[in-house]
This record gives sequence, structure tokens and C-alpha cells, in this order.
Amino acid sequence: MSKNRKIGKVSNLLFIAFTYLFLWVPIVVLLVFSFNTEGYPSPWTGFTWKWYRELIDSIYLWKAFGNSLVVALCSTFLSLAMGIFLVFYAAQGGRVGRFLTLFYGNIVIPETVLAVSLLTFFSLLSIPLGLATLIVGHTILGLGFVVPLVYARFLELDYRITEASLVLGATPIQTFFKVTLPQLRPSLITSALLVFIISFDDFILTYFTAGSSVQTLSLYILAMIRAGVSPVVNALSAVLLFISSVLVILFFQLKTRSRIF
Repeated sequence: MSKNRKIGKVSNLLFIAFTYLFLWVPIVVLLVFSFNTEGYPSPWTGFTWKWYRELIDSIYLWKAFGNSLVVALCSTFLSLAMGIFLVFYAAQGGRVGRFLTLFYGNIVIPETVLAVSLLTFFSLLSIPLGLATLIVGHTILGLGFVVPLVYARFLELDYRITEASLVLGATPIQTFFKVTLPQLRPSLITSALLVFIISFDDFILTYFTAGSSVQTLSLYILAMIRAGVSPVVNALSAVLLFISSVLVILFFQLKTRSRIF
């Protein structure tokens, strides 16, 4: 191996190492100081479970967590259902297929613009802000990810399989739900996970469309850190990181065993 190749290999390894350090060191610091006896920014003074006990006893925090979970689940289900039916009508040769590219705008348009537009729309129609408007806003945001992903996968499908199903006597509805939809399963699962994560963590759209009657986890954390970073936030972040890691591990185990892809 030449000297230049050795230098290039070492440089690549150093770059990768610094990249992983940049990503993971803040998370490690957060996890470590979630067990510190003193609040941030105090140095490490000792190990304690106090912040996790406060986290468990916090009724308002769990209520906010429940609101975030409800909004994320509802918006994921609604955006998936609407996306499937839009693709179904496009598969039947409907004119809606010409307008599905409009959903790509959600990816390009800044979320702040979308949030202000929805707030203006709700105010114009005198719709009170609350859980319903929050779910509507997150569903619209989710459609901007579901439709492009599912429709792009739909355009890649082999039409001969669909044609064979129709020739053998299946109706268009039977063909879509028994032939086309199973082939769209990878994109449906991917878009569902993406929409759920985005909806659960979203702050900007939630801030504009939630009103004062509903508080999600992101809004609750904002209220907590206004007076400084609370160690309870560190404990909450550690718990959410653990839950998301378990879900990712279970998802990939399911992927390997059942070959959902």
C-alpha cells in the first residue's frame, strides 16, 4: 500500500470517527447528567435516581406525552389512509394523478409558512384551536411525506402484474387491495414511521395550531426549559431514547423474520 493510500485511509477513518463523536457525544453527556444529583450546569457531584422519580410523578408531563401520542397516531393513520385512496384513484386513471405532484410542496415549503397559513385559515373560518386543528395540521404535514413516497413506489411497479389480475377476472378494487397494495407495503411502513416520528417531535406546527387548550410534549418541554435546563428534561430524553431504540431493534428483527420488505 502506497503512502498516499495510507494517508487517505487514515483521513477517512478520522473523519468517520469525528462524525460519530459529533453525533453521539451530546447524547452521552445528556444521559450521564440525567443521573447527576445536582441540576445543570453544575458539575458531576454524585449518582441519583431523583430526576427519574420526578419524571414518573409528573402528571402534567404524562398528559402532554399522551396528547403527543394521540396526535401522532391519528395523523399517521389519516395521512396513510388518504394517501392510499389518492394513489388508488390515480391507479384507476383518474385526473387526481395529475395533481399528486402538488404534495411535494410540503417538503419544499418551510414549515413556518405552512403553520402560519393553517393558523390564518382556521382564524378565517372561526375554528377554535385545539386537538382537532392540531391533528388536521399534522395530517397535512404527513401527506407531504406519504404521497410522494407511496406514489413514487407505485410508479415503479410492474403494470403487467396488475393487468394480469384484471384479465383473470379481478375487479379494480380487488386488484388494488390484493395485488398493488401489498407491493406498496415497504413505502407504507417507511412513510408511517417517518410521519409518526415527525408528528410526535414537531414543535413549529404544534405551536401555531394547538392553541392554549392542548399541550403536547414539545410545548411542555419548552415551558420547562424557559427557566433553565431541568434535569427532568434529561431524564425524559433518556427514556424517549431508550423507547425509540427498542422500537428500532424490534422493527429490524421483524423485518428480518417476516421479510416485510
